[in-house]
Amino acid sequence: MIGHSEEFEKMARLEGQLWWYRSLHKRVETTLRKQFGDRKTIKILDAGCGTGGMLEYLRKKGYTDLRGIDGSPDAIAVCRQRNLPVTSLNLNELAHFEPHNQYDAIICNDVFCYFTDTDLFPLVRALRQRLKPGGILVSNNNAFNAFEGQHDIAVGVIRRFVLSDFAKMMSGMGMRIIDSTYWSFALSIPILLMRQWQRLQLAIGWRKAEEAQSDVYLPTPWLNDTLYRITEIEQKLFRRTPFGSSLFIVVITDPVGR
Repeated sequence: MIGHSEEFEKMARLEGQLWWYRSLHKRVETTLRKQFGDRKTIKILDAGCGTGGMLEYLRKKGYTDLRGIDGSPDAIAVCRQRNLPVTSLNLNELAHFEPHNQYDAIICNDVFCYFTDTDLFPLVRALRQRLKPGGILVSNNNAFNAFEGQHDIAVGVIRRFVLSDFAKMMSGMGMRIIDSTYWSFALSIPILLMRQWQRLQLAIGWRKAEEAQSDVYLPTPWLNDTLYRITEIEQKLFRRTPFGSSLFIVVITDPVGR
């Protein structure tokens, strides 16, 4: 999303309030607690940290060893205003950045969708090299081409994923997926209908591609809270669901070695 400064501005305003970000942040923190218990000193890297909402959330939860990297000057500027520990770095250059610095957990949310296979494989390999043995990679991703809409155009998304896209890739790099789910299954139908309507508007010329806007906006408080509660109930009732606009995966490194 580098270069989409207006989208970064919206993200910075809303990621602490919008139901989707709140649910994702809690999902990540729940994963960290499941893997590391109450340890708050684990070393965490947010690769593609955007405007720092995830880092801010984890800092409020008591995690003390946090680091973020992002290639957008706009995102980095917002992070620094929040006094977050961030470094400006194009993720394509991660393989050469602090090669001996390793982490217990790396978070990489909604980043892979901006990379072709040519660039994605080296990025995942570089992330793997930054993980300690037994460390985890936590990643949320845009899922299923059926959910493609104006949102993708507005934020520069070039691809969507299904679980099988990651399974072979990870195993070939000495990692394995230990948890995964599509979400939010309960809201998938209204989201799908909205995205299909967006595509129809583009197809018949009611809206131009350059006028596309993302889905990052704050609904009325009652609706925002309702949507958040729906995702929370779904997460509590089901360990994994088979369909949704996002794919959440947890990947662990081979503890034996490289």
